[in-house]
Amino acid sequence: MAIRLGLSLPQMRQYDIGRDVPDVARAAEETGYESLWVFERILFPEPATQGLYNIPGLPWPEQYRSVADPLVTLALAAGATRRARLGTSVLIAPLHVPFQLARGLASLDAASGGRVVAGLGTGWSLDEYAAAAVAPFEKRGKVLDELIDVCRAVWGPDPVAYDGELTTIAPSEVGPKPKGPLPILLPANSPRALRRLVDRADGWMPVGMGAEQLAGQWKRLQEVAAERGRKEPVQSVLRVNTTHTGAPYEGPDRRPFQGSVAQIVEDLAAHAAVGVEEILIDLQGHARDAEELKDLAAEVYAAARAAGV
Repeated sequence: MAIRLGLSLPQMRQYDIGRDVPDVARAAEETGYESLWVFERILFPEPATQGLYNIPGLPWPEQYRSVADPLVTLALAAGATRRARLGTSVLIAPLHVPFQLARGLASLDAASGGRVVAGLGTGWSLDEYAAAAVAPFEKRGKVLDELIDVCRAVWGPDPVAYDGELTTIAPSEVGPKPKGPLPILLPANSPRALRRLVDRADGWMPVGMGAEQLAGQWKRLQEVAAERGRKEPVQSVLRVNTTHTGAPYEGPDRRPFQGSVAQIVEDLAAHAAVGVEEILIDLQGHARDAEELKDLAAEVYAAARAAGV
């Protein structure tokens, strides 16, 4: 059985959000993509006080100078599609008031007929935390824990009640409710994050940095799940950030998912073999406009299916 494939929606500065998001969403669903995804970046520090992903000296991509709000983008896609799941990869949880985010996700799920997948993370940018976080960077893990608790409460039966460090909900009716179970997916980049994922989330959302590395992470996740007595299977959606160069990329410094469509598909096949359920393919960064993005997405999808992915 072929693995599920998803596509990132156009959020970056080269796109006309109101026009291009519905257009790309419709085209992706017609092509066969089973899910549509958004990410979150709220600002572009100038000059940057941190490297990208907190790696010293690594520059932020120019496309990050303008990134559309993730939930607004998903709402545009929801109205243009009927079947594709609508996911976040990821929302930076501590940049959101927990109660408000829980209600927004529930409303989007109800409006879309139960298609939302909530990928949540803690982020890494100190500048984003300074601008928008509900608590200091040092408390990011606690904020994520509380946000998960608040979501479970708000999405559950009425009356809803909660008493936490950031959130107090008096016994209340809170609606609309999600159409059905709304899954929460988390990355797992540390032992503590791995335990949180196993104990509290529905699934795992890694980033594709090489099939061998992914296999090691997957093995460790399964070991921790067994150690902690988890009975439910762990859902998995792999995010791959591509660098499409047109012609094949030659040289020993080639990164995973860099190069021609054939090279990208070869990497997709290697990562799919690890056993993840779904792969989210981000092609938007190096496309000039929505027309090029749609053409590239269709080409990658066809080539991946032809290769058995």
